[in-house]
Amino acid sequence: MLAVAGLDAWYGRAQALFGVELAVAAGEAVALLGRNGAGKSTTFRAIMGLLERRAAQLHFAGSDIGHLPVHGIARLGLGYVPEDRRIFTDLTVEENLDIGRRPARDGAAWTAERVYAVFPNLGEMRRRPGGRMSGGEQQMLAIGRALMGNPRLILLDEPAEGLAPRIVEQMAQAILAMKRQGIGLVLSEQNLHFARLIADRAYVIEKGRVRLGAAMAELQTDPGSIETWLAP
Repeated sequence: MLAVAGLDAWYGRAQALFGVELAVAAGEAVALLGRNGAGKSTTFRAIMGLLERRAAQLHFAGSDIGHLPVHGIARLGLGYVPEDRRIFTDLTVEENLDIGRRPARDGAAWTAERVYAVFPNLGEMRRRPGGRMSGGEQQMLAIGRALMGNPRLILLDEPAEGLAPRIVEQMAQAILAMKRQGIGLVLSEQNLHFARLIADRAYVIEKGRVRLGAAMAELQTDPGSIETWLAP
């Protein structure tokens, strides 16, 4: 579904990514793990075309997206939920979801009711403005809005960041429900426990380079191999 090889990216004249490689199959959940500043968000922004970047391979759903504009990449079915969520705070939950609506790609389209089934909290506050929601509720809304675009795969940037433990568990269950419906997922995380609840495989990024890639089951048998890269 997503194949990235030799991905370099820059902020101005400063190079931030160096030959990043990763792959995600349809319906698979992959974690991109690393400390703050390791390059996780930069990788997502580069894939989406939000940064100057160059890649030996940048393919999504059978198409070369290396030269497509951001909206062209999104139209192919690649969803993106940034770390800062970027919901419309003056609009209600329903209005935020409606802004993300796109025609069905194949099968049944995502509707607000389907989103509420994944995130029941949103259904209870559908007429509440986004600015009057907690951080966890806003995160759910940002993911719900991405679902309304009928994505094949979603990049989730730090979905558990700053959330209370109870909300983290709810978020994990919701993301697993999305996975069961065939959506591919890539989540950037520092929270190893959260990643273990969801991911089939993981990559560790450090200083803009992928240092390790393995099945999550393999990493769990030798937790020290991954925790070394995540330690402050």
